[in-house]
Amino acid sequence: MNKIKTEVLIPSEFSYKKENNKAVIEIYPFEAGFGVSVAHPIRRTLISATLGYAPVALKIEGVKHEFDSLKGMLEDVASFIINLKNIRFKIKDPSKNEVTVDYHFVGPKEIRGEDLINDEIDVVTPNEYIATLNDEGELKLSLIIKKGMGFVAVENYRDELPEDYIGLDSYFSPIKKVVYNIENMLVEDDPNFEKVIFEVETDGQIDPIDAFKDAVNTYLNQFAVFSKEFKLETKQKENVELPEEYNVLFEPIENLNLRSRSFNALDRAGIKYIGELVLLGKEKIANIKNLGTKSLEEIFEKLEEIGFSLSKPLPLNIKKAVEEKLAKLKESES
Repeated sequence: MNKIKTEVLIPSEFSYKKENNKAVIEIYPFEAGFGVSVAHPIRRTLISATLGYAPVALKIEGVKHEFDSLKGMLEDVASFIINLKNIRFKIKDPSKNEVTVDYHFVGPKEIRGEDLINDEIDVVTPNEYIATLNDEGELKLSLIIKKGMGFVAVENYRDELPEDYIGLDSYFSPIKKVVYNIENMLVEDDPNFEKVIFEVETDGQIDPIDAFKDAVNTYLNQFAVFSKEFKLETKQKENVELPEEYNVLFEPIENLNLRSRSFNALDRAGIKYIGELVLLGKEKIANIKNLGTKSLEEIFEKLEEIGFSLSKPLPLNIKKAVEEKLAKLKESES
């Protein structure tokens, strides 16, 4: 028989790993069905509402339209525009929504993204190819670069462009990839809870974690009207009173009376309290450097003796309270 619930569990765990412009983000535990309810709108918000930068118009001296050509440039203007759209810009002053920048190139020269960097503009794709000028080639170029969201077709703003400028369809979003997976997880013997795992990749205009944070903030702001109308309040979790049997978790690892080899390996790993071992679990303890099979067996046996089997994780509310108390202990020592 399923346990009767009177409230929905609030997710309490958030972690991420980041490498360059990629990030993996985990949030859990969600009640069954709530994972997708949260993940899908965040993904949609990331794609459609993350601010980025793009060229919206250009002017080339001696060129009247996008189907023209320029003497001394290998590419025709249409190919040049396609290459230019592959360049990912960034306005250096975040308070500015628009800049106009001028360039002058004389051949022979191969022009790449890095050649467009100046005091006002950065380029996050510096190696991207744009065009090649021969000995007779000369390119005088002006670009209008704007901040925006999503995709905007040139038809939406062509009438606003200065004279002699060629309008460009603009793809502002800096998000290259955002996917999510939902995995089942065990919470207090119930396997029907969910973990949401996001993979976010940007083009370098914005840090992937900052993009995720901005998307969540944008999504939450959509509900502000309800908070105001219905005077809604976010429920805060109450502090958990730990039962006496958990006090042993805040004792130093010396009290386990381990052999010196085992103790020294844990000490070098920066583990000071018994609770840190319990929170790590078997797999992470096994990865601690210089802990052999005998040492691992000894540690697991000692923890069993004091009533903490690593095969059964702590209840979620207890785990959170233990983490908070251990963090305070370590903070008071520093």
